[in-house]
Amino acid sequence: MPRRLPKRLASSAAVLLAAALVACAPPAMVPAPVAPPQANPYQPPPPAGPAKVALLLPLSGTNAKLGKAMLDAAQLALFDSGGKELELVPRDTGGTPAGAAKAARAVIADKARLILGPLLRSEVAAAKPLAGAANVPVIAFSTATELAGGNVFLMGFLPREEVMREVGFARQRGHRQFAALVPNSPYGQLMAHALRDAVPASGGEVAQVALYDPGQADVGAAVRQLLPGAVAGPAAPPAFDALMLPEGGERLKAIARQLVLAGLDIKKVQLLGSGLWDEPDTSSEPALVGGWFAAAAPQARRGFEERFAKTYGYKPPLLASLGYDAVALAAVLARGEGGAPFSREAILNPRGFSGVDGLFRFTPDGLVQRGLAVLQVEPQGNTVVSPPPQSFENLEF
Repeated sequence: MPRRLPKRLASSAAVLLAAALVACAPPAMVPAPVAPPQANPYQPPPPAGPAKVALLLPLSGTNAKLGKAMLDAAQLALFDSGGKELELVPRDTGGTPAGAAKAARAVIADKARLILGPLLRSEVAAAKPLAGAANVPVIAFSTATELAGGNVFLMGFLPREEVMREVGFARQRGHRQFAALVPNSPYGQLMAHALRDAVPASGGEVAQVALYDPGQADVGAAVRQLLPGAVAGPAAPPAFDALMLPEGGERLKAIARQLVLAGLDIKKVQLLGSGLWDEPDTSSEPALVGGWFAAAAPQARRGFEERFAKTYGYKPPLLASLGYDAVALAAVLARGEGGAPFSREAILNPRGFSGVDGLFRFTPDGLVQRGLAVLQVEPQGNTVVSPPPQSFENLEF
């Protein structure tokens, strides 16, 4: 059954340092708009005691393992931040729209001031109108950008941010002609669209985008589209000097090997990845060594992973950090830093916040903007070749 978490974890959690989010330096970019004052001068006093903050996660069903890890991370953040200003109220969505709607109704009836989650696109779509009618802000973990706006803010890692960051860095390093080999899927199409937007904006050109069927093991047809000379003999020099491969795991390694066999000279063509590259064994494929991808800087995240593993006895998945940063953010909002507690003004603090995944802030249209690093794949482990920004001042992506 759904249960409430205690206001603080037991001291046996053995967490070392508090890591609540803090506001960063003033920006030079266009600041987020400040919410206008209410026409009615009377404002009812906030409820006495800790503010209730709901956490909607799939604690049962297909994604239960991930949901549990995100809940564990959220509890860790509650302990780290002190938790005096808020009471965390978790609810199981079951990973379904009906479950998300049921959970949203329950927490709204329970007077939750803020909803963290849900995780999946369909869950967010089900919860959004209910929270909107109750004037409760939602900070969701999804990347479904069409659902952002109004009372919904997306905290998930947006592929567009990754593409903009790594393209900008590649242009600084002198790369001008870009190509992509992407799966013909919603994710692949999203990455391709982001490339077509980011490259011209940075002064480069998109030479080619080749699609492959994600359901087929062989991507030979798409490879031959990129390297047309590979069939008749040695491949002619490609019309690009940077190639984006938004794939991961064994599929990524197989594609990289196939490109090399088809004649791609990875010493002359810079490979660009995505967040799917952020796995320890990516470097086990020699063709990927030296490739770049944009992600959160590893140092702060490494500390989170070590404390999480020490507390719970297992390594957190990549998305677990969203649960941590969301609750740490809720603690800041509960203290009224940057505006009235849980107000739109406070959520849209243009200075942003700093969490285990680095600098981030929300835009008025409900999307997250992150300060990402650029990492290079190396046999001994990924190395940072372009550090993340320390503030949003003069941020160019």
